Amino acid sequence: MAKVKIVTDSLADIPQNILDELDITCVPCIVRFGEREYRDKVELTTQEFYKLLTSSAHSPATSQPASGEFEQIYRDLAPSHPEILSIHVIGALSGTLNSARLAAQNIPNARIELFDTFQLSMAQGWLVILAARAAQAGNSLDDILAMLTDVRERVHIIGMLNTLEYAQRGGRLGKGAALVGTLLNVKPLISIVRGEIVPVENVRTQKRALERLVEIVYGSGPIQHLAVIHADARRDGWELVQKFAQTLPEDQIILTETGPVLGTHTGPGAVAVAWVTGKY
Repeated sequence: MAKVKIVTDSLADIPQNILDELDITCVPCIVRFGEREYRDKVELTTQEFYKLLTSSAHSPATSQPASGEFEQIYRDLAPSHPEILSIHVIGALSGTLNSARLAAQNIPNARIELFDTFQLSMAQGWLVILAARAAQAGNSLDDILAMLTDVRERVHIIGMLNTLEYAQRGGRLGKGAALVGTLLNVKPLISIVRGEIVPVENVRTQKRALERLVEIVYGSGPIQHLAVIHADARRDGWELVQKFAQTLPEDQIILTETGPVLGTHTGPGAVAVAWVTGKY
């Protein structure tokens, strides 16, 4: 058993088989439709969510896990895991990290360190996966934190939104608001830079948008790890996998679907690539 236990939240979009393989504890975020509340990917599948998203009279709202849920998880883990590393979605965009911090203060019998990835989806997920692999290899908590601080500067994500409608509803565009008001038929490309959503460019067609995603990724430097994420757009996601598989081993490319919480803000049809570049 690894000395250091890794905890994350469901916005990391890590496939369940990898969570199981690396013994990662994943705390679900929350999505609400009217008065109904669901735990992300636990009480509402992605398929059920996207049906509700397009048919419900209520626009969904999202929130972080309660600090009480984190506290219970930490209490359950502490007796067998005296060192816990809790790695989470961008602190500036979500209250998840703060919920975890409040909970950690109430656990006296374990060392709990918190780490802000400044990222989301599989850009966050790669940091979690690399930490879990390091923990399984027997690395110390301090060594894992040092590694994460280094890799955080080399993890990237870029995505194509099929529509800006859902991002506007959620008010999470930030500088991405500069994309609003452009031609109706363009596909906006957005990225996360140091915890902030930023526009990259607008592309006129979906075909060209997918090509640009690939070009931008390859132009960033040598690729160590890569994942393709989609929001109810498996065909487009698979197309991106095939493009990358022309030069990267296909069995090393992760294809995953984002869940209800992140899907609330992207809407259906979004695709993204999250990758880690090597050191120069």
